[in-house]
Amino acid sequence: MSQMSDVQVIAHRGASKAEPENTLAAFRRAGTMGAHAVELDVRRTSDGVLVIHHNPHLHDLRLVAGTLHADLPSSVPTLGEALDACEGMWVNVEIKNDPNEPDFDPSESIADETIAHLVARGEDHRWVISCFRLETVDRCHELAPQIRTAWLCDQPGPGVAAEMTAKGHSAVHPWVRHLTRDVIDACHAAGVQVNTWTCDDPVRMAELLEWGIDGICTNLPDVALAVIASR
Repeated sequence: MSQMSDVQVIAHRGASKAEPENTLAAFRRAGTMGAHAVELDVRRTSDGVLVIHHNPHLHDLRLVAGTLHADLPSSVPTLGEALDACEGMWVNVEIKNDPNEPDFDPSESIADETIAHLVARGEDHRWVISCFRLETVDRCHELAPQIRTAWLCDQPGPGVAAEMTAKGHSAVHPWVRHLTRDVIDACHAAGVQVNTWTCDDPVRMAELLEWGIDGICTNLPDVALAVIASR
């Protein structure tokens, strides 16, 4: 993984406007487009297999966490299959562990199992782990401090840079709608990177580049790469 000295284009659930989101096809297409990274979502089946799916429920309304891996649609990859499809890119592994969703795991065992899988691959430099639940991110950092961690949030408060530094996290991932230049400046002053989600507007992308953003998570990696190239 690069040290992110240049702006990184992160394909949101893969190249998800060109291919179905969170599929092997979407991850591979991101690579052929030239994306630097892929963002994907980790959940767990009823028999403990880590798989990639954004929503807690499948399209037919079955709960991923209540379904055997063998009974999932063939389009839902395992974490291992997804990471293999992202060869040549680094990967933002978002762990889905929301207290308001039916598969919430207060024990953080999903964090433990995700970390164990990543560490076993021996490519710690390729991963950035994120989650909306800060406790889950904290747990990942505790287990494997050599893997980069980031807090995923809607709107970071004024103390976010200091909090990330204190907790040992390398980045914050705020929603683009609420991101300001002041947040980027404060984070950079503290040595914390800022990767924003999800931006598909070329005008906004150009503004973020002017502000010094570290990474742009987008459904349109080809567009983001073109905006960067135009500069």
